[in-house]
Amino acid sequence: MTRIEQLIDAMTLAEKLGQLTMTASSYTVTGPIIAGDSTDAIRAGTIGNLLNMVGSGPVSEMQRLAVEESRLGIPLLIGLDIIHGHRTLFPIPLAEAALFDPQAWELTAREAAREAASDGLAMAFAPMLDVSRDPRWGRTAEGPGEDPWLGARIADAKVRGFQGNDLAAHDSLAAVAKHFCAYGPVTAGRDYAPVDISERTVREVHVPPFAAAVAAGVAAIMPAFTDLAGIPMTANKALLRHYLREQLGFDGVLVSDYNAIGELLRHGVAADLPEAAAQALKAGVDIDMMADAYRRGLPIALERGLVIMEDIHESVWRVLRLKERLGLFDDPYRRGTRPESAAVLAERRQLARTVAARAVVLLKNERDALPLAGSMRRLAVIGPLADAADEMGGPWGAAGVTADHVSVIDGLRAGLPDREVLHSAGVSINGEDRAGIAAAVEICHAADAVVLCLGEAANMSGEAASRANPDLPGQQRALAAAVFECARSRAIPVIVILFSGGH
Repeated sequence: MTRIEQLIDAMTLAEKLGQLTMTASSYTVTGPIIAGDSTDAIRAGTIGNLLNMVGSGPVSEMQRLAVEESRLGIPLLIGLDIIHGHRTLFPIPLAEAALFDPQAWELTAREAAREAASDGLAMAFAPMLDVSRDPRWGRTAEGPGEDPWLGARIADAKVRGFQGNDLAAHDSLAAVAKHFCAYGPVTAGRDYAPVDISERTVREVHVPPFAAAVAAGVAAIMPAFTDLAGIPMTANKALLRHYLREQLGFDGVLVSDYNAIGELLRHGVAADLPEAAAQALKAGVDIDMMADAYRRGLPIALERGLVIMEDIHESVWRVLRLKERLGLFDDPYRRGTRPESAAVLAERRQLARTVAARAVVLLKNERDALPLAGSMRRLAVIGPLADAADEMGGPWGAAGVTADHVSVIDGLRAGLPDREVLHSAGVSINGEDRAGIAAAVEICHAADAVVLCLGEAANMSGEAASRANPDLPGQQRALAAAVFECARSRAIPVIVILFSGGH
């Protein structure tokens, strides 16, 4: 009998359901905090997986509770959203897609995995592989863009980067490809809205990136929140169990999205939590993230005959096997015990700068405005995103440290120490006040060239951040018109830097 079989045989029902439960956690000066529960649940073996715990110290303490104080000593699986880097942030995925460079995609994922693993993590809720062709959808920023072929190449590179050559290595993470599938074409670009497209479009546009992730050996996949043709993906047995597992051959772990099993009640396909839990389990979802539906609902579902114990054992086996593949049973503390050197951190930061420079897309360069003329002595840097270091991390900054961000104005002043760099915001990112436009025009009159920094705030892209009108927000268009008019009158170049998450 294998180690996993022995554990399953020894488990109580509550302990089995604990292995199928993932809950959010955090850490304060008073100790670990478990959302809706306490650390006693880890000691009791009724929580087997955590998200949002960051830091080698806190992670090790949580792991110690599970390994040293629970009855069976089963280690925790701890994950975090690592969409475009961990502490060190790389360009958002949509920007990285512009590189058309699989080696770079793999390298940034590898470095993110190394950094996150040094923080004690073992799972990354990435890559996000949703093909998106609607600029109104906020989550376009997190994915590969509009092309399924490109998405498939990115999927392959990112899975290899996160997971490395050996999933049990101290610097490897289990990748979670998300969100299977067809989350991108939500109606009118509204996040969480229904999806109703042809089966041909599903198979030819939205499945290929996930098929590539499966072929690359992805450890886990997350079903989408949304429903497809009226069936919520979290309970879509035809696509999850029959197509994904049986036809594509995926044998890894399926992790629900945040509270997605509980949301089956809102979708109207389940009358109560036991029904929702039974539908998700029957569809093949192994880990219930934050709904607490499996712990609360599956005992009742068993009594009703909606599921059988073999269904539960199947999912518990997959979860334990992933923990085994990650090397957690052999050494639960292997991640987070090897601090990274200053040299490694510096190299990673340089890589981020190099990739970011390559990811910038130059749309046009009329009259050779760039590079800036050597005779230029005074540069006007204008716009609400010129001095906005906090916005430079983009959406889903995860564990990124805002204090480390560099604003455009600070970067230019550092790079042009012998030039005078003037600055005026002109307007706020999303406000209606135009009073500052006059000051912006004034420094434009005094300059030899203008850098105009316009666009979106970081939180205008990402989850639940769809925009019906993906135009310049607030009064930025008015600011741009005034600056362009001044620049034309003086025949000086204007370089526009457009910050945008989705288009």
